[in-house]
Amino acid sequence: MAVSDEDPAYVVRFKAKFKEDLASRQEHTNNAWLKIATALDPRFKDLKSLPKTDREAVWTTLGGMLRSPPKRSAHTEDGPPKKKMNILLQMGSDSESEEEVQPDRAIHRYRAEPTTSMEDCPLQWWSSHAGAHDKLAPLARKYLATPASTVPWERLFSVAGHIVQKKRSALLSENVNKLVCLSNWLKDE
Repeated sequence: MAVSDEDPAYVVRFKAKFKEDLASRQEHTNNAWLKIATALDPRFKDLKSLPKTDREAVWTTLGGMLRSPPKRSAHTEDGPPKKKMNILLQMGSDSESEEEVQPDRAIHRYRAEPTTSMEDCPLQWWSSHAGAHDKLAPLARKYLATPASTVPWERLFSVAGHIVQKKRSALLSENVNKLVCLSNWLKDE
């Protein structure tokens, strides 16, 4: 992407704009989110895409997320708070509380699982392994359910834009939905 002496002026301008745009996109990227999502994806959990020095920090961050109490919603079930129940249940124990040790065990158990093939769906993997990794499964659903790209939605709006034009502006929304669906089906055949 380096500018060479043989490049015409328009190519030099394109390369400069492209570098500027790429830098602004990288500046606004949430890298912490991407690292956690990569760790929770059973295909890439070995984190080979990251430098070796950053890999352990991702697992430490994930462990911290498991240790922090989940945000409580306004619609919680009645009964004594869990914290008070844990204090009552562990009154005589001098050992470390199970809550503090459990995130490390959960992460260690997940890391011990073999990586899956590239064709496997990570959400299906988590669905079938949610019982074995009950602490990590909610985080995996949160981080892996985010679409990586908006391209499919943009394509859909583009197709709908071609269907709904000035001459066809009176189409009902249900008919537009049917036409978009038919367009998609015809493209697949």
